[in-house]
Amino acid sequence: MAYKSLLSVMTDTKYADVVLEQGIALAHSEDAHFDVLCMGVDRTQTGYYYAGANAMVLQETITRAQEEGAEVESYVKERLGRSDIRWGTEAGVAQLADIGRHVATRARFADLTIMTQPYGKDRGAELEPVLEAALFEGHSPVLILPEDAKPVTAPKTISIAWNESPEAMSAVHAAMPMLQGADTVHVVIINPPAHGPNRSDPGGMLSQYLARHGVRAEIEVLAKTLPRVSDVLLRHAEDMNVDLIVMGAYGHSRFREAILGGATRHMLEKAKLPVFMAH
Repeated sequence: MAYKSLLSVMTDTKYADVVLEQGIALAHSEDAHFDVLCMGVDRTQTGYYYAGANAMVLQETITRAQEEGAEVESYVKERLGRSDIRWGTEAGVAQLADIGRHVATRARFADLTIMTQPYGKDRGAELEPVLEAALFEGHSPVLILPEDAKPVTAPKTISIAWNESPEAMSAVHAAMPMLQGADTVHVVIINPPAHGPNRSDPGGMLSQYLARHGVRAEIEVLAKTLPRVSDVLLRHAEDMNVDLIVMGAYGHSRFREAILGGATRHMLEKAKLPVFMAH
């Protein structure tokens, strides 16, 4: 598999540069096409308007969203127009509750979706449903970038967060082009189960699978010495000078993840390096 069709969804120019530079760099290295969906977001919700509010109020919110979408598209076109890659843009408007549908429709035809971290200071509320739509409804792997990330095209050191889940395996499959080009791949296992078919050789079957694809992998079994699994993963990544973390998204149910938090959400909040996720 190669990343020939890249997608990004932009709703604000504030954090656009890091995503655009990543898309341009990856389009160059993969000889890919980079599409950007530029959305103006109507953040009002059904039932928001009080009795007596007229159509003019509703039209004002739609007009404002259209202007924001056009502004984002203009910004994106100016930057992509200075590159020599194949690219395209599309502008649209969606309500906050409906933006996921628009994203999913396009993400399912993308090999990789690129976006900024959805959580953090001044992040729009629409970024979380955009990410979830790409992962769950669009079934697209997503490369999530911190604010000051440098473009990743051929990461030399990669860490795989491995827990034998289907989500983690999906991430490995989707990240295979990058894994094959890496010098070192760390298969990181935290507190492996004491019972089960792989208890005596945690990560062994994955290591064999990766070796057959020409990936040089090292298995590292770690204890959960910090309160969160994501804290252990991030500390290991820092110690090993990792360029990219590959992991499955939302090992628990999405409802539980939203209420209680979890490795996925905490990773997206705290990671200082790019994270490659799939579900």
